[in-house]
Amino acid sequence: MACIAAAEVSERVDRLRRRIADAGGDPARVTIVGVTKTFGPDVVRAAMAAGMRDLGENYAGELAAKARAAEEMGLAPRWHFIGAIQRNKVRSVAPDVHLWHGVARAEEGAEIARWSPGAAVLVQVNVSGEATKNGVPPGHVADLVSRLVDVGLDVRGLMGIAAQGQAEAARGGFRMLADTARELELAELSMGMTDDIEVAVQEGATMVRVGRALFGPRRSRPGLRE
Repeated sequence: MACIAAAEVSERVDRLRRRIADAGGDPARVTIVGVTKTFGPDVVRAAMAAGMRDLGENYAGELAAKARAAEEMGLAPRWHFIGAIQRNKVRSVAPDVHLWHGVARAEEGAEIARWSPGAAVLVQVNVSGEATKNGVPPGHVADLVSRLVDVGLDVRGLMGIAAQGQAEAARGGFRMLADTARELELAELSMGMTDDIEVAVQEGATMVRVGRALFGPRRSRPGLRE
């Protein structure tokens, strides 16, 4: 598959910023995290050449490999780990992660604190109520935040993933996430992806995690295991 061009990524970033503005948000205050999951290192070069700095990965192996490739290219993106992290994978990526989005258990937080003291994290909340989704139940958020703070982590906010379906159906979960963040005096809200950016921004997102709208359809990774 051909490498994506920086000019094409730049045009797509501009379109995303217009979508954020049209939804009533300030593009300068909403961080776009480019999700490079399943793409090769070429997408890192293209994204940064297009002016992006924040890139996200779901898998520890891919993040570590792309971080090394970026270093070899003389690039220094801010890596966001946006998936559920297995404790035995934390050590391999801890030096590279700028912000952990998917912390849902105290044990994960303790392992992150062990290998990256004072790391910045977001608590992932199960906003959809789906049993298959990662995330702490809404009623347990305050307790988990407290436990993560106790091990020395910098809890900056909350993260949520809406159920698949119509974008408007995500509004209730996003609103609940925003209300919870306000109650806990947490500044960051990582919510919204390609199909529901507008709803997320209207409900207060400070970060959106976007892959397809920036880089096109996800590439296949046969045999990938984490």
